[in-house]
Amino acid sequence: MFNGSANRDALAKALNLAPPADLTIRLLVPQAVVEDRLRQRMEREPPAERIFEAGLNVNMRSVGVFESINDIAKISGRRVISIDNSDGKSVPKSIFELEKKIISGVLRAGKEVVDRDALHADAENVEDRLHRKSQGRVKGVLASIAAPLRKKDVGSRLARASVFALLIYIGGAGLTSLAQLAIARLIGPRNYGIYSYVLAWTSVLAYLATLGFNVSLLRFVPAYRANDRLDLVRGVIKFALQRSLFAATLFALIGAAVVLFFSDHTQTGLEVSIVIGMAAVPLITAYALGATLVRAFGGVVSALLPERIVRDGLLLVLVAILAKSGLRTVDAPSVMLAVLVSSAITVGLVFVTAAKFEPPGLRQGPSSSAAKEWWFAVPPLMLITGLDVFVSRAGVLVLGWTHHIREAGIFALALNVAMLVGLSRIAVATMFSPTAADLHARGDRKGLQQLFARATMLSAGGAIAVAVPMMMIVEPFLSYFGEGYTAGAPIARVLILGYVFVALCGPQQNLLTMTGHEWAAAITMVAGAVANIIACAVGVAIYGPIGAAVGVALALSIWSVAMAIYIGKRLRILPGLVFAALSIWPSAVAGQQRNRFLGVGK
Repeated sequence: MFNGSANRDALAKALNLAPPADLTIRLLVPQAVVEDRLRQRMEREPPAERIFEAGLNVNMRSVGVFESINDIAKISGRRVISIDNSDGKSVPKSIFELEKKIISGVLRAGKEVVDRDALHADAENVEDRLHRKSQGRVKGVLASIAAPLRKKDVGSRLARASVFALLIYIGGAGLTSLAQLAIARLIGPRNYGIYSYVLAWTSVLAYLATLGFNVSLLRFVPAYRANDRLDLVRGVIKFALQRSLFAATLFALIGAAVVLFFSDHTQTGLEVSIVIGMAAVPLITAYALGATLVRAFGGVVSALLPERIVRDGLLLVLVAILAKSGLRTVDAPSVMLAVLVSSAITVGLVFVTAAKFEPPGLRQGPSSSAAKEWWFAVPPLMLITGLDVFVSRAGVLVLGWTHHIREAGIFALALNVAMLVGLSRIAVATMFSPTAADLHARGDRKGLQQLFARATMLSAGGAIAVAVPMMMIVEPFLSYFGEGYTAGAPIARVLILGYVFVALCGPQQNLLTMTGHEWAAAITMVAGAVANIIACAVGVAIYGPIGAAVGVALALSIWSVAMAIYIGKRLRILPGLVFAALSIWPSAVAGQQRNRFLGVGK
């Protein structure tokens, strides 16, 4: 249709390859209506998706193709039933006629399996029994048709959404790199170390304050919507926002009080930066929850735009304005002030986007509560969320805590470079989480295994594609950030290898949380965090910043292996790359290897 080569001969050949259907249904919609709906849909698309959308004229060319398909189907003797959609009255009438034809066809087939005694019953009883048999047959046929189609659709949607998400993450990473470049060059290694240390604590407290709802909402909201329980959707959203924002405010007040009463008052730059960072904690918590709601409502790409593009873009603009205007010295406190302002604007934009994507009727009617279920998910997911941020910034925190402020700045910049490798895993997990929750709720373990394998392959491929060139250009790349930062090149290389290994394992943490194994994920996360801190502390004491990098990489690798073993033993799901490799082996050999890995006997 889109390349203009769909002529009648090609269409006829394609139709001849397909087995004839018992019934072919054609929906007739006036061309003006189609064009109007298409134009409205394209206008509502997010800018990132609109870039890849075909033009209106290209899309409308398909109307003529459908005419050709209809003509060929009739000539070949296929039964085609047309449903008119020109007005509101014709649709129910057409559907009623279609129902009659389908039921009559199923009834004719059902008469062959009715036993001899039923044939002597009156006509009404026969029809009733046939109707019940036909319903069972129709359900079975529809289930057999829908299952492979749904799996194929899930896989293609995962790939498409992951590509869009990865583009947003790459764009956001580009803006983040520009912002970090500007900040690093303007304030120098020591002030950059203060800024990175404070931002690390701010992020840890903010994501702890989400109470894990930035993860659990991705599980609860799609599950409740699948069961048509908007009252529970309203309830869990209200519950999450109230408790999380209260926790964020409490953490911010406690953090500010600790700084004001117990810190060393000789380091005013560090004190002021921490106080400003504490003020940003509720804002970061708010936009993290808002972005999660947008994702849960289906706006995968739109959820990433405010957090990844707007926030860092505003930070870059504000820092540039401070530098050009000369109103105040560009140091760590002024940069943290810019973080506070950009976070506040991001909060407003995220919740406006969430309101746009919310399902119809969400704000109507009373809310229901399942507080016991929601509170049960809080402790493990709170640990997972907070420790996830903590683990990624452990090196910066350990260096800052041991008063290696300048080294913390160098380590933070190397970490930002290395985290580019992990963007593919995060982008894939953005789409993987709600889809995995949906498959788990349906009991489709085979579909979940295939989805996890596809997600792992996408994650690994993206990580390797970024890691290989980055390993070669990391030293000259860091030199652009200013004098003293080139010492971070070996740190970045070690961290890159650690993040590549994590990407090769796929979105394991998301798999555990979306399948109800939050405590297992939390326990492995706690073990990984403890190992990370110990390894970082030992590494810093012996080798300095490079030792911290080795500690982080080892902790990430051990944590990933532990999760893979647990997933294989408890969920009976193979690691994604292992499953993909076994899928291309002969079936007998693959089955033996799969059983050996999972510990399954005869």
